[in-house]
Amino acid sequence: MTFTNEQRNQLAARLDTPDDRVPRGYIIFAHCFTGSKDVLASARIAKALWLRGFAVFRFDFTGLGESEGEFANTTFSTNVDDLVAAASYLRKTRDAPGVLIGHSLGGAAVLAAAGKIPEVRAVCTIGAPADPEHVAHHFADHRSEIEDEGEAEVSIGGRSFRIKKSFLDDIDNHRLDKCIAELQRALLIFHSPIDNTVGIENARHIYEAARHPKSFVTLDGADHMLTNRADAYYVAEVISAWANRYDETGSRKERRKT
Repeated sequence: MTFTNEQRNQLAARLDTPDDRVPRGYIIFAHCFTGSKDVLASARIAKALWLRGFAVFRFDFTGLGESEGEFANTTFSTNVDDLVAAASYLRKTRDAPGVLIGHSLGGAAVLAAAGKIPEVRAVCTIGAPADPEHVAHHFADHRSEIEDEGEAEVSIGGRSFRIKKSFLDDIDNHRLDKCIAELQRALLIFHSPIDNTVGIENARHIYEAARHPKSFVTLDGADHMLTNRADAYYVAEVISAWANRYDETGSRKERRKT
């Protein structure tokens, strides 16, 4: 399926819904920096949550995967706008999302977007940086060229991407501490102590900046991309139990009746 963002680009998406029952809730999953909705971590976690009765909506950010637009013209702010557009599309066509999940930079994006989606009751991050500026290490060797020339071609994960100065300026101006402190949603943080891409100190920073209810789950032995299938399924299992507490149509509603 596709939906339209603020720039009128068509963004490619996939919605996995239970075949034989009303979904326990709708979840949006935001993929990692320069990734797509189909990377292993996204696909496996979405599948596991779908098997547990949730409807999971994942999409390609502008200029990535099968979505329209130029990646070179995107910023962290446009990622946040894409998330808000995804929520608006779900709200109009199915039901508004109650949970946001973000992997890596997608985790930072859901922290920034949650306050703009009123129906969201819970936010989950997986290997997320405490600030979007963290991704600048991917092109540190080209930073001077980007600042002097306005843009540069850089290699990230074996693929070539054009990074513009506008991207650098945007991540430099974004600080998530205020968003995290004012989140007013339940927060679940996953991070591996051996994550070599986004250090675990980022999880500590997010946790300390957040107010309760908040939880931290260590992914002992996992890598940043959750390439081990068991790690992805473990994340989904924990999210499933946790998200059920914030599903107004589920067990929490029943507890209130009693």
